[in-house]
Amino acid sequence: MSRAFNLSALVRQDLQNAVPYDAPFYADVVKLDANENPHHFPQEVLDKIFKEINTKALCRYPDALAAKLRKCLSDYISVPPGNIMVGNGSDELILNLMLAFTTGAKYAVATPTFSMYGVHGRIASGKMLEVPRRDDFSLDVDGLIAAAAMPEVKIVVICSPNNPTGNAAPPEEIEKILRQVNAIVVVDEAYNEFGGVSSVPLLGSYDNLVILRTFSKAFGMAGLRVGYLLAGSGIINELLKIKQPYNLNVFSQAAACAVMCNLPPFQERVKNILQERERLIAELKNIPGVRVFPTQANFIMFRTTLPADKVYNGLLGQGVLIRNVDGRLLPQCLRVSVGTEEENNIFIEKLKKVIGSG
Repeated sequence: MSRAFNLSALVRQDLQNAVPYDAPFYADVVKLDANENPHHFPQEVLDKIFKEINTKALCRYPDALAAKLRKCLSDYISVPPGNIMVGNGSDELILNLMLAFTTGAKYAVATPTFSMYGVHGRIASGKMLEVPRRDDFSLDVDGLIAAAAMPEVKIVVICSPNNPTGNAAPPEEIEKILRQVNAIVVVDEAYNEFGGVSSVPLLGSYDNLVILRTFSKAFGMAGLRVGYLLAGSGIINELLKIKQPYNLNVFSQAAACAVMCNLPPFQERVKNILQERERLIAELKNIPGVRVFPTQANFIMFRTTLPADKVYNGLLGQGVLIRNVDGRLLPQCLRVSVGTEEENNIFIEKLKKVIGSG
């Protein structure tokens, strides 16, 4: 008789109580939970992508370093191609940063913020130090500097505009941190096209700055998973040791290049989202018992006098999906993505019903 297989004796002890990331799928709902671009991808750009892709391209491995895409990004953001690295969404780039620098070490994060910094850091055997934001969700700059003063802290992570609170960090605060720490400062600018001032101009002055960007939000490519990273050559070289050789597929590379060469329809969509954001904020403020927080992103965080799970489930029961971000640092808070005009109207109508029912 063969021996019984004991899986628990083989798995990593530090991951035994980890909970897999849960992204529930609901059919036939108004989907306002993931900060995606709600507008359909431009047909004229899609046609150009399909013209670029041929049967031969699909049979070969993609360009491992995505030279054409990095050149397109260089033209867009005025950073040399050698200081750009692309990834399978920002998630892969975050994980690569953690694997390259925080394994067996610590990293500081301005919280509350995007949960995947904690997830990827844990996978890389790093230990996250939370540096809570102030009551208005602005950075505790001195707190981050103090955390980074510990020699075991290798990375400081700042999301700006921050998810889920929506506020952006002023570049002078980012620069103060960069100037005073011997750590890599990662600024996640996933929502920069919607607001906030970019830290890109600081790249030439600080070798410890890393900036993350994505095609998932403003450019409507969440389904194709394209992110990119900006950094000095020293950090890029370290990350190339970690990067999977063919991490970004042929279709995604072609699609991202097509977007960069056809920006006007995406800029028009961003303009529409910003207009709808302001209208949605005004509508929310008119609902009794709802407090709206300022935002420079394509989503809005709000708090109600009702328990957050009651509001979340009440909306879901009426076919509207938003994000419940209730927790120790964000009591009774929820986050809604800015949708189309029709989607936003449905959300407001259903939220009024849920709030009104008490």
